Amino acid sequence: MGKLYLIPTPVGNLEDITLRALRLLKEVNLILAEDTRTTANLLKHYDIKTPLLSHHKFNEHQQVNKIAERLQNGEDIALVSDAGTPGISDPGFLLTRTCVEQGIETECLPGATAFVPALVNSGFPCDRFCFEGFLPQKKGRQKRMLALADESRTMIFYESPYRLVKALEQMSEIFGPERKACVAREISKKFEDYKRGTLAELQHHFTENGVKGEIVMLVAGKDYEEKTTEEKEGELC
Repeated sequence: MGKLYLIPTPVGNLEDITLRALRLLKEVNLILAEDTRTTANLLKHYDIKTPLLSHHKFNEHQQVNKIAERLQNGEDIALVSDAGTPGISDPGFLLTRTCVEQGIETECLPGATAFVPALVNSGFPCDRFCFEGFLPQKKGRQKRMLALADESRTMIFYESPYRLVKALEQMSEIFGPERKACVAREISKKFEDYKRGTLAELQHHFTENGVKGEIVMLVAGKDYEEKTTEEKEGELC
């Protein structure tokens, strides 16, 4: 029986990939890619000639059993997303679950995930956090934010640059305009950028200046300001 490898790929800089990931991408029989064009660029950069097959949210339900059959027949297969770790706001869960149910061995390599460097570099507490990924675009969006209004942990969201200003506006209304937040753009790329401030300040900044690139939003938990004040008072004492 073969094995399914879940292999993280760089979120920006092509050097952010492990030596083991490169070796396995060369050794497996097949690479399942969210977008074969994006993955082809990575493979070309590292002179990897393993066959590619498109595997994304629009065809994964139709393909999953056929792929499981190939694994059952002894093929080793790697699954990659366009950037980051498969299954984290990208295809991966369905195939992994199917393999687990059928007794097919799976292995996920450690590697790039956009929200981890964004969280650590945000300046917000990262010992406990709440990863929400992409919020619903329309139905259920406000309901989800309302459910997070009392969340005490640092909250992490992925967002489209086209919806960022609207998201900041909605969060300002629900979490309060003075809630601290951070918008991380283009993680590990040439124009990587962090903007920190209140939700109201960030909304104003991006309304005035526009926004481009891949976005990770971080919002302080409800008790962040209170804890910060307590820490400062403790230092004074």
